[in-house]
Amino acid sequence: MPTTIFFLFQFAILAYALVGGVFLAFSDFIMRSLSLTGGHGGVEAMQVINREVFRWVFMAMFLGMAAVSLIIAGYGAFGLSGTAGTLILMAGLVYLIGCFGVTVFFNVPMNEALAGMEMSSGTTHDYWLQTYVPQWTFWNSVRTIACVTSSALLLFGLLWMAQTQPQPV
Repeated sequence: MPTTIFFLFQFAILAYALVGGVFLAFSDFIMRSLSLTGGHGGVEAMQVINREVFRWVFMAMFLGMAAVSLIIAGYGAFGLSGTAGTLILMAGLVYLIGCFGVTVFFNVPMNEALAGMEMSSGTTHDYWLQTYVPQWTFWNSVRTIACVTSSALLLFGLLWMAQTQPQPV
């Protein structure tokens, strides 16, 4: 394995875990806290979060890891064979589908719907508590699990490679 790929994989293990950690915080306590604010505080806070997320390091890492995941999956599929190749291929695919895909097809549409709502409307409050919080949190938890799984699969793939390489005499 080329040194650049090896270091890219090590970076990816950490990046998957970091992105997953952000998602874990939202699923574990941020969304619950926002739903308990009463009134429209949670809606307003989430609308601001959804605007601000595009301006920070998290979005660069989140999107960058989609591109890196393509490289990881491709290397696992075409550059390796056996168990290590399968684990590394799966690491990339799990992030692409379970994190990036879920974001695009589930979380972002809910964010866009919430962004277009009036905070003072009773319909917004009902959507927030009955639809947005439970469904967004569910899909966010899927993203969390996907990130952690990708990190673990990539780590195990690298460990498998290290254990199966011939040892110098």
